[in-house]
Amino acid sequence: MAIDRRKAGLFGAAIAVRLLLFTAFPSLPDLLTGRVEISTPVTSFKRLQEGLFLYTRNVSPYDGGVYHQAPLLLPLFALLPKPTTFPIATSLLYIFVDLLSAQALMQIAESEESRSSRFFTSTRKDLKWDSIAIGAAFLFNPFTIATCIGRPTSVFTNCAILYAIARAVSGKGLSSLFAIAFASYLSLYPILLFPPIALTFYDREARRSKSPPNAYGFGISNVVFLFMAIGILLYMSYLITGGSWEFIASTYGVQLLLPDLTPNVGLWWYFFIEMFDSFREFFLGVFWLHLGGYVGGLTFRIRKQPLFVITSLLGVFAIFKPYPSISDTSLYFALLPLYRHIFPLMRYTFLAVSTLLYATLLGPAFYYLWIYAGSGNANFFYAITLVWSLGLSVILADSIFAVLRDEWEVERPEMKGKEVRQI
Repeated sequence: MAIDRRKAGLFGAAIAVRLLLFTAFPSLPDLLTGRVEISTPVTSFKRLQEGLFLYTRNVSPYDGGVYHQAPLLLPLFALLPKPTTFPIATSLLYIFVDLLSAQALMQIAESEESRSSRFFTSTRKDLKWDSIAIGAAFLFNPFTIATCIGRPTSVFTNCAILYAIARAVSGKGLSSLFAIAFASYLSLYPILLFPPIALTFYDREARRSKSPPNAYGFGISNVVFLFMAIGILLYMSYLITGGSWEFIASTYGVQLLLPDLTPNVGLWWYFFIEMFDSFREFFLGVFWLHLGGYVGGLTFRIRKQPLFVITSLLGVFAIFKPYPSISDTSLYFALLPLYRHIFPLMRYTFLAVSTLLYATLLGPAFYYLWIYAGSGNANFFYAITLVWSLGLSVILADSIFAVLRDEWEVERPEMKGKEVRQI
């Protein structure tokens, strides 16, 4: 089998950079693990270690209310040496997951689904980056590298999501469904990606065969398989935890009800700190409805490009999910270069990039002023997270505008290049 030298060089360079950071700066992983921009209550490596300590001593890892992650992660990390004595094993695991994510991303790029789908082919489809460039943008993204060094468990969710998309654009429906079921088992929110992912491999099946599959039968069978896969994972977790279902409340209940208000780069924590308890349930419902409400609207409006719906939803999750981190942002930015052909149609790129750079540089400074220097308060850090969310929102809205403009120019070629004004 021929070896792709460019891919081998890319992966080799990515491994070298990560190993250099892990070995040359041995205190860096612990430093990044404690950063609120990287670790959240539901992805923290430190909390995973506390849960693992209890698990290896035959005590429920959910005693004490610290560990809020999936039970199946415990036997995986129990097989590895302790990070304090032999950290390279854990480092190699996270590097390997990054490479798997990059491989899945390059498969998505090679499918050309972003430029030519079942119902739509962009007139700008020749304006593109190849799969190696897209993989390099992901592997050498500072957010991706910082996430790998910080070792949150969100990297496993991101890898499962990318694998689900890669299998979907290849028409491998069952493996795609199992991957999205595993991602949903780990982090709950990826289940919202099921409709556009199902549409993606439905369109692939329709393009492959002369007649498309029956839509109702296809949808029902995939929903049944998805919940069967999730049920199997939950039952395995039940067996691992010694025949107890308490992990459901400690993992998914925490994300749904938000009892842990540890600061993060999201919008929820400060709002619910200031919230009166009598209104808490109402606004929890409103926030979750807001997060889930984009699924139907984007899937229906951009039906011709389900892969872009997935990309946009990942951007929505990076802004509006309960416990976001820069890991979610790195996943969104990993898929955005697939749409190189719409970049000329985006209007506020400079504003959005400047805003994100501003928030990236000042976020740690404001957190330091609040927590360590004592010369600020929570408003300092929350203000910069609002700026961060604003930058992501501008990119998200601008990319959606560009895709809709691209579709409109295909429908009305005489309008290509002309200015559009909203009345």
